[in-house]
Amino acid sequence: MNKAGFSGRPQNSSNDLGDDIPVAVRDTPDATPKIWLQTQIVLIGGVALFVLLALISGFLFFVTAPKKTADSQPSVTSSTPTPTTESGNVDTVLGHLAYPEAPESELVTISPNRGIRMRKAAAQKFEEMVTAARSAGVILVPISGFRSIKDQEQLFFAVGAQRNQTPAERAALSAPPGHSEHHTGYAVDIGDGAVPATNLQTNFDNTKAYRWMQANAARFSFEMSFPKDNVQGVSYEPWHWRFVGDRDSLEMFYKARNLKPAKIPQ
Repeated sequence: MNKAGFSGRPQNSSNDLGDDIPVAVRDTPDATPKIWLQTQIVLIGGVALFVLLALISGFLFFVTAPKKTADSQPSVTSSTPTPTTESGNVDTVLGHLAYPEAPESELVTISPNRGIRMRKAAAQKFEEMVTAARSAGVILVPISGFRSIKDQEQLFFAVGAQRNQTPAERAALSAPPGHSEHHTGYAVDIGDGAVPATNLQTNFDNTKAYRWMQANAARFSFEMSFPKDNVQGVSYEPWHWRFVGDRDSLEMFYKARNLKPAKIPQ
């Protein structure tokens, strides 16, 4: 092979190039840099475009994303819904609302021979109501007033066991401990002294005492707690009445219930 073959000078024919010449020498000297440069430009351009699109997307999300308010904040409580009554009170058991136990200092006796007690304000109005009823020939007799949580435990669990009742069945007749209106000192079970056989019976609503209560109890700030088809699902108790004549009693029985005012016929 002559020296001209190693000089890199152009030959008259490509056939003069031998197989021992490296392939790279056969290429145009600037071909490889151009291809590499083009590739790098494409890669850099692609990366820059990706970054630009990412920045634009992030900016748009930041601008358009709804701001979280107190209402939109995720709850920190369990996702399991808490059972409630129609009142919205979450502290309920089998349809019964929770009530505090009246302090001993607030309780007075309304029936000396039976030791039945109520809160002072309720006791005063109850005695006025009894007097007014007697003047109309009606004998209102208190059967049960304040009951402690301990007393309610006996009434709910022991009696329920004796009668072979499940807690749900028992709750239709008696409130679970901590959830009885009798704890408040504002509730009283009333009977008719003329027909004691109707005490704590639904046929109490056939007595003169019941009819008088229906017509006059509101004047003394008493109301029936569990009428027929009441929303709490408690059995009809025409003998069970509660006092709602002061701020404490009113809030205790109505604050959580969110009841609307009743329409009075014109």
